[in-house]
Amino acid sequence: MTNPESTNQEKHRKTSNKTHEITKAPRPNPSLPEELIFEILQWLPVISLLQFRSVSKPWLSLISSIDFIKAHMLKSVKDPEFKHHGVILSSTNPHFNIKRCDVYGLLNGHVGEAVDLDYPMKNPHNSVWIVGSCNGLVCLAIEEDSLFMWNPATRKSRRLRNSDMNLRFGCYIVYGFGYDESEDDYKVVGIFCVFRNVGTYETEVKIYSSKTDVWRRIEDFPFGIPLDDSGKFANGALHWAASRDIRSDLPESWIIVSLDVKREKYGKVVQPKYGDGAYNLTLGVLDKCLCVLCNYQSIRADVWVMKDYGVKESWTKLVTIPYVGEPSVFQYSVPLCVTENGDVLVEFESQILLYNSKSNVFKDLEITNFGGCLEADTYIESLVSPHV
Repeated sequence: MTNPESTNQEKHRKTSNKTHEITKAPRPNPSLPEELIFEILQWLPVISLLQFRSVSKPWLSLISSIDFIKAHMLKSVKDPEFKHHGVILSSTNPHFNIKRCDVYGLLNGHVGEAVDLDYPMKNPHNSVWIVGSCNGLVCLAIEEDSLFMWNPATRKSRRLRNSDMNLRFGCYIVYGFGYDESEDDYKVVGIFCVFRNVGTYETEVKIYSSKTDVWRRIEDFPFGIPLDDSGKFANGALHWAASRDIRSDLPESWIIVSLDVKREKYGKVVQPKYGDGAYNLTLGVLDKCLCVLCNYQSIRADVWVMKDYGVKESWTKLVTIPYVGEPSVFQYSVPLCVTENGDVLVEFESQILLYNSKSNVFKDLEITNFGGCLEADTYIESLVSPHV
């Protein structure tokens, strides 16, 4: 006669074994459409994408593709919160150096840190200048005649061929860094300026193509003499502030000279009406638009933006920044960025300030390892390679 208790125990044992077998059965790997993976990864920072290249060969292929690199870059450029933007700055205190600050953190009042970067030919005794940034690439001039295209996010760099524009007494070189979108070609322009007797001068201009790795001589600088500042890239052209009279800071003596990097043709850009008391203009770029900062005798600085390139009537006064404290010889540089809520990140007297134009209040920024800056620029973090 069968024992009911034994039968129940046997059924329970078989059921447990089946449950255990089901638990041990391998689960299928989750699978997402490649289009969805492409869309999700576009939102991630470069540091994560560099790590995710090791996930699988398909992910490596996707993240390394030209289509993904361009899509990720455009997504970063259009980010209204500046989460993928950095401030890159050069410093001479206590020695030559390049550092980076996080734009998003500065705008949101977080305690920031100026992080030392491992840039090409890093040496505390080598002077280093930031020529400009474009699509995540930064152009550096080391000791004025050694040029590099460098991606701070991926740490990849490329040294450019020597231009043979050798400095000598009574001369200087100004550069500009731009991008020919039609040819997918990054270009560097060097303007060699030589002063002669009685205020006369001569210029020699060369342009470098990253595709051909060649410098070519082009037409000399046609209008006045460029000031000792790098060209600003906007609307497919580089722009320099030039002066008809090197002895004058008045706006009447100033010209904005453009150079189309594709056609290699010069032009003049019409300026806004600055009004009385204006002196000392500085060029810059905000949201891909050419802009001008005009100082007014250490009282205030107006920032003008050309919203429709080449149209004089499109010049718009974006913001007015008052000077802090007693009037001084120090002047504002063009804002690094301006947000929709009126926050302005601006360089002044080797410091980075945050000013809210709506409340007319300056906000204190806590930046460790800062030590002041010689010049500053913004760049986006991208996967763009400096190599062709």
